[in-house]
Amino acid sequence: MGNSKQNPLIAWFDVRRKSFTSWAFAINRLTGIGLTVYLYLHLIVLNTLRQGESGWNDFLEIAKSTPFLLLDVILLFGVLYHSLNGIRVGMVGSGIGVKRQSVLLWSLLGICLILFVVGSVLILTK
Repeated sequence: MGNSKQNPLIAWFDVRRKSFTSWAFAINRLTGIGLTVYLYLHLIVLNTLRQGESGWNDFLEIAKSTPFLLLDVILLFGVLYHSLNGIRVGMVGSGIGVKRQSVLLWSLLGICLILFVVGSVLILTK
């Protein structure tokens, strides 16, 4: 006999046999967690800058490295996706566009993709 009761945290991310919009909600949750982790890492980095000019110069050397720039690209995706999908979640939660949320999702994903490509090019070519 299987356990019909699922852990609530696991259920929060379980998208098996669910619609594309369920995936969008799960990815929104993951990007929210990622952005929260980033916030704390950012505060740690800012604390190291209190070392003065040497701390700033060390940070700049790291910030210009390819791995760091790739992390910036991932951060850009997280910010864009989370914010644009958050608009959709807010609208649907307010009763706006409930019947057309799939179209709304695809529209916002298109905007996200365009901004992501432009932003990524700008990050990686500077």
